[in-house]
Amino acid sequence: LEFIQKRKKPYTCDQCGKSFTIKGYLKTHMRVHTGEKPFTCDQCGKSYSYSSALKDHMDIHTGKKKHACDQCDKTFLRASDLKNHLRVHTKEKPHSCHLCGKSFLLLQRLKDHQKIHTAVREYMCFECEKTFTTAKCLKLHQRIHTGEKPYKCSHCDKRFRLSSHLKTHERIHTGEKPYHCTCGKRFTLKAPLTDHMRVHTGEKPFTCDQCGKSFSHSSDLKLHMDIHTGEKPYTCDQCGKTILWASVLKQHLTVHTKERPHSCHLCGKSFSPSVSIIFICLVFSDHILTSSNLLFWLILNTYVIYILLVKRAVPPLLYPYIYPV
Repeated sequence: LEFIQKRKKPYTCDQCGKSFTIKGYLKTHMRVHTGEKPFTCDQCGKSYSYSSALKDHMDIHTGKKKHACDQCDKTFLRASDLKNHLRVHTKEKPHSCHLCGKSFLLLQRLKDHQKIHTAVREYMCFECEKTFTTAKCLKLHQRIHTGEKPYKCSHCDKRFRLSSHLKTHERIHTGEKPYHCTCGKRFTLKAPLTDHMRVHTGEKPFTCDQCGKSFSHSSDLKLHMDIHTGEKPYTCDQCGKTILWASVLKQHLTVHTKERPHSCHLCGKSFSPSVSIIFICLVFSDHILTSSNLLFWLILNTYVIYILLVKRAVPPLLYPYIYPV
């Protein structure tokens, strides 16, 4: 029995030591080392080492997709493509990065990802000299220079550089919101959902390096930093006044336009900033005497006190009155 097992693979490759049961298998294997490709496509002239590879290739010319997914309606040219596709349904990501633990569906995606850690960016754009980790990323980038937008919306005339941008845009037409929170709120993109989740978790990952104050959103930190720098990036085109925030500039412009978009629901009196209704019409008039307004006033005060004392922050409705413009 031991002798039979030893003779099970009697044909050995003298290049790599691999053994085979049949001499024909060894002969086929030797093409790996010799580079021989005896099987040629009569349609395009491409050559292959194995007849099976040529057979698979011929399906490209015939358009035949014989490998069908039993989970959806997609069909594929090669069995390997179907195998990779099935992982979309099983959520399997077998290829993991040993440096950061991130997992990928395809081995090539993992290889592309690992270039982030090694800082290898071998593909360069000759227009702007920006470098990329993969040829695909370079090709997508070059559309910025060429203006190519191959993806057209089926609902309107808008075109996009990337298929992902088209997919996101079409949700405007379909109303699809695939990302949902446990509280029931839904979103068209994953990023807004991530931001929203901080309402529940209380996470504030963006910290000011000047005073240590933390914020839930990067945009809030950016606005806050203007307090330290003293920068007032928004300028009124009517009087030249510089202002800290765009929302405050919008309110300031009503001084010039004489616009009074906010009205008191009790007396009809109009105001520029909506906050004026609360601090002028309700506080300094006899409206406060009614029970409904008194309840509103108590709720408002509770909110302001909670934000000031517990959260140690300024309620947004007080910005125009506390921060100088």
